[in-house]
Amino acid sequence: MENFYVGARNRTTTKTNKFHFEVEIFNTVVDMQLTEYRDRFSETSTQLLEYMGALTPCDSFAQFDKSKLLKFAKLYKYDFDDSDLIDLEGQLKIFYHSCIKDEPTASVERCFSKMKLLKTDLRNKIGDDFLNDALLCNVETETLVKVENEKT
Repeated sequence: MENFYVGARNRTTTKTNKFHFEVEIFNTVVDMQLTEYRDRFSETSTQLLEYMGALTPCDSFAQFDKSKLLKFAKLYKYDFDDSDLIDLEGQLKIFYHSCIKDEPTASVERCFSKMKLLKTDLRNKIGDDFLNDALLCNVETETLVKVENEKT
């Protein structure tokens, strides 16, 4: 890989094989994929994907971005008027502080992973009330440990 790259028509270049494959070939392939992506998806679709990424619960909402979510809401002009957007901005501030900055609050990511464990094929037919109770017991285990079953 450290030898000089021999290009078309057996011309030796000043670039190594490693440079040729890691940079030139890689960049060409990435450019081709980006071109295909742009041809396949409209600008609005691309914006939707980008803005929805601000809602992902991975890493305790590390990608949370209030400005992207407000732009996301503006794309739905029939669903959000100006007063709704003002309300949404305040609600996003509350959401950020209650779910992300507040340590005692159970994270949404943790709740979803617990629900994934509980919602198996066998339990798929159980009612919502029982599922909610089982999920609550599974998520809030620290609190339930302190509850006594019988008074002595």
